[in-house]
Amino acid sequence: MTKRHVSLPEDANAGVETFIEEVDERLASDEDTCNVVRDVLVDLYGDRDAYERWQDGGEVSPAERVRLQGYDPCNATLESEYYAEKNEEKFRRSKHLQWLWRQFDATPMADNVEFALRFRRMLADHLFEECGEDCRFFKGITFTYGHNLTVGDNVVVHDDVHLDDRGRLEIGDRVSVSDGVHLYSHDHDIVDQTEVRNFETVVEDDARVTYDAMVRAGCRIGENSIVGARAVVQGDVPAHHVVVGMPARSVRVKPGWEEVAEPLEDANPSRQGEREIEYDLPENLDRFDEFQRDLTPPGR
Repeated sequence: MTKRHVSLPEDANAGVETFIEEVDERLASDEDTCNVVRDVLVDLYGDRDAYERWQDGGEVSPAERVRLQGYDPCNATLESEYYAEKNEEKFRRSKHLQWLWRQFDATPMADNVEFALRFRRMLADHLFEECGEDCRFFKGITFTYGHNLTVGDNVVVHDDVHLDDRGRLEIGDRVSVSDGVHLYSHDHDIVDQTEVRNFETVVEDDARVTYDAMVRAGCRIGENSIVGARAVVQGDVPAHHVVVGMPARSVRVKPGWEEVAEPLEDANPSRQGEREIEYDLPENLDRFDEFQRDLTPPGR
């Protein structure tokens, strides 16, 4: 056993519980999510006096005004807001919750591990499509939307992980995702990078994706498998296998699982095409290409 139980002092724990329960109840109510997020951030950043002064017509500097406006997620944009194929109805709420998650991580309180883990776990219930019991989410985790993400029980996601759910991302029970990992569910065309394909990416029960690894969209990480540090997974990882390298290849089976695991030979096929998620774009879409490149090959 490498961990031991740690708890907050009684008074501190009571304060944490009261605050999290209050935010949870407000997010679960019919109250406008944008207003809830704004109020929580104003108080977490200690800006209540300045905010009330501004609301009462008091004088604020341009920098203060931008800061105070920024607590309201309706006054901000996220990168995923520009994605044309997103579900607008789902994104309207998930944007607000994602803003709260990200801005909370920028507060000093995000380094209070016991408080922060419990706060993010509460937010996950509102933000994700589904989140299981006893999950632990550390600092600096980012998502595309949040609402296309399913997480099982007793999952741990460490610092600075990107969970891309532009397509769909499913994480099973007891999965461990180490620092710096990127799990993708969308891919770009190699000629026209503005053309995007979305996929379902799956990390099955008891799998471990270790430090700084990358999993390509449409891959399946098998049950009880391990993705080695800085590996780049381009195909499926069979159950109980250990994969390493760029591209990742199966190099061994976990000791004790040899009889039930697939053989190492040809063990990492790409089945990306089987997991593509089709989508339709709005007919009245105002298309925007930020690159403005000429993609015509020479001589054509």
